[in-house]
Amino acid sequence: MQTTASAHIASPARPSLLRALLRTDSSWAPTIARVALGVVMLPHGLQKTLGWFGGNGFTNTLNWFTDAMHVPWIFGFAAILAESLGALALIAGLAARAAAAGVGVVFLTAVVMVHRSNGFFMNWSGTQKGEGLEYFILGLALVAIVICQGAGAASIDGYLTRNPSDRNGR
Repeated sequence: MQTTASAHIASPARPSLLRALLRTDSSWAPTIARVALGVVMLPHGLQKTLGWFGGNGFTNTLNWFTDAMHVPWIFGFAAILAESLGALALIAGLAARAAAAGVGVVFLTAVVMVHRSNGFFMNWSGTQKGEGLEYFILGLALVAIVICQGAGAASIDGYLTRNPSDRNGR
């Protein structure tokens, strides 16, 4: 019997950090949450990266974060990645917990820096100063589901963490 610390850490009974991060079951509830979150975030990411859907594109968005919002460039860059590559990762179910956490940080930052002073409701009729919190509450609920449950069914995470014999149909 090995008693060294390295033997204990490498024990097959102890999952690796990566495996724990990717672990999920075949439930459809987190699948719905992650795909919905990814589909809603992707257009926002495409506005910031490619200038699609009326967006400003990567350079102008990053300049806006640093100049107008006074956000360090690395955090602006991370927000752009979370909304674009993170959205794609959510849709595919790849590293879904990490992608959802990135989107969650973007949401919390937006709430603290901009939206909390605008009240609860979204600005559907254009009669208030800006958008309120309701969108972010729903988004953060989806983020929490994915972080807690994982990617769910039909995900790359699920495929990667299945036993190899299950992948081969045995």
